[in-house]
Amino acid sequence: MANRIDKVNSLLEHEIGKIISREISFPDGVLVTLTHVEATQNLIEAKAFISVFPEDKIEKVIKTLNKEIFDIQKKIDKKLNMRPIPKIIFIKDQAASKAGRVEELLSQLKGGEK
Repeated sequence: MANRIDKVNSLLEHEIGKIISREISFPDGVLVTLTHVEATQNLIEAKAFISVFPEDKIEKVIKTLNKEIFDIQKKIDKKLNMRPIPKIIFIKDQAASKAGRVEELLSQLKGGEK
């Protein structure tokens, strides 16, 4: 069963990523990345983890994605031949922001050593 979930996660990540990059408009200067997708075992819902640069625009981006959620779900339903299609929930990827903070601290340490 875990293998099926992994395949579903991969399929959803690929399709949602294409939709986000090609069909949804974000403000200029905002980079939106789908980091990964985690579907539940029963495939009722899937969490799509989003990373945004600059980070202070995350709330606006998630709001935009949630406005478009019906359209995104419909496009995924057409593309993927599976039932049920999980309900997508967009979530801020905490790991990406933590990694950015670690990089920032490392660069400060390197700057202090010179």
